[in-house]
Amino acid sequence: MKKHYTQLKPEERATLMLMRREGASLRAVARALQRSPSSMSREVARHRDPDGVYTASVAGERARVRTLQHRRHRKLGPGTVLFGVVEHFLREAWSPEPIAGTLRNCYPTDPAQRVSHETLYQALYGLPRGAVLRSELLGCLRQGRTTRRRRARGQDRRGQSANLTPIQARPRVIEDRVAPGHWEGDLIKGSFNRSAVGTLVERTSRLVRLVKLESATALATLAGFSRVLNSIPAALRQSLTYDQGKEMSEHQRLTALTGVPVFFADPHSPWQRGSNENANGLLRQYLPKGTDLAGHSQAELDAIAGKLHNRPRKIHGFRTPLQVYHDLLAQAEGQVAAAY
Repeated sequence: MKKHYTQLKPEERATLMLMRREGASLRAVARALQRSPSSMSREVARHRDPDGVYTASVAGERARVRTLQHRRHRKLGPGTVLFGVVEHFLREAWSPEPIAGTLRNCYPTDPAQRVSHETLYQALYGLPRGAVLRSELLGCLRQGRTTRRRRARGQDRRGQSANLTPIQARPRVIEDRVAPGHWEGDLIKGSFNRSAVGTLVERTSRLVRLVKLESATALATLAGFSRVLNSIPAALRQSLTYDQGKEMSEHQRLTALTGVPVFFADPHSPWQRGSNENANGLLRQYLPKGTDLAGHSQAELDAIAGKLHNRPRKIHGFRTPLQVYHDLLAQAEGQVAAAY
């Protein structure tokens, strides 16, 4: 069973002080008090004076002050105005980092009105277990976990297509995210892999487009991705990077129909399509694993994508992907007009 440290009692501190003055070792004191030697060592190191002398009364007073400081009213406690603001954005499916960044942008000179995203996580997971508010707000997070855990790495799970153009042949300008119009693609699968939704993420703005698919077959993927890609202005439709899934086996026909060359990431390398992997994680809040995705219309998928479009992103200084995309579109249209 895991042991938890408890503060020394006044009589224990007095015993420690007297035994140390008599020359007893910390291990001897620990045995007498049935405490660990490390606890005795920390206690002496924390409260001794500049001459190295430990005094029980001084140590007790310092411990009392420290306890009061830890118990002070938190600015992010439930019922405060700031907590209400945070709760509102959580229920709008914002994650803690965009919330913290938005507060920082809104109140750059007022620390009382902003907190870090780590403080937000600590406040949420610090709510009493079993409380309805705790369950509701943790359920608003992307993963919806009741305890904090390290995020597992993604994994490429599928086979290969023929006549692939490897990611190593992709121009460096795409890798650097300097030029707009380069997309990453993938499928989000439904229950038993019987339904799927296509995802496209523009690498510079991180704008997301969702694609309704009739199935997860190569022909259905070809039809859905061709339709959505052709709805994007040509200046912002320059390339697509995909994993080596069999649903993209018709990539050559996709290029012929849309003019968009397709580059393929290496197997088991989801980080080569990092923007898409991140977007898929965000989308699982709206398209949960184990559910049938076939019932979502294209209009419903567009509405879900719209929620991501208007989420502030740290990579953009907490501007939204839609704001950045509009700037890119205006820039591209200006370049076309200048050419004429």
